[in-house]
Amino acid sequence: MSDDRKKGAWLPPRWFVRFAWSTHKRLYRLSGGRFGLRRAKGDSYGMMHVTTIGRRSGQERGVILGYFDDGPNLVTMAMNGWGEGEPAWWLNLQAHPEVTIHTPDGRREARGRAAEGEERSRLWNRWREIDKNLDDYAARRSGETAVVILEPASGGNGS
Repeated sequence: MSDDRKKGAWLPPRWFVRFAWSTHKRLYRLSGGRFGLRRAKGDSYGMMHVTTIGRRSGQERGVILGYFDDGPNLVTMAMNGWGEGEPAWWLNLQAHPEVTIHTPDGRREARGRAAEGEERSRLWNRWREIDKNLDDYAARRSGETAVVILEPASGGNGS
């Protein structure tokens, strides 16, 4: 690891990140969705459950992601716990952009896409306001981290 990356903001070891993800998802599932989600507020991101369709299996796949509201859209990042590679949910979403989202406010159908250009810069800066270490974390990855916009599917919010 380069000296620049060692000097960045601290992250727990990869095994711990993976353990925390699986525990969070298991608690969400075992509680019937009553535990593990929260609304985004001010300078704090929320937690949502997103269901994608597996790009190879065709099976539903669930993941819990951080997000913030941007008008009617929810914004997240394909950051893979700041590790290398793209997260499976992001690869699935690129193959099948339609997703189901659960937040504390209920269920909604959405369509995902990557933010680009000025929109990406604006949304990245918003994440930077929420997480002061964002740039240090992102520097750990060799490629650009996708900022993902989940837009309401046509026909309403599914609630």
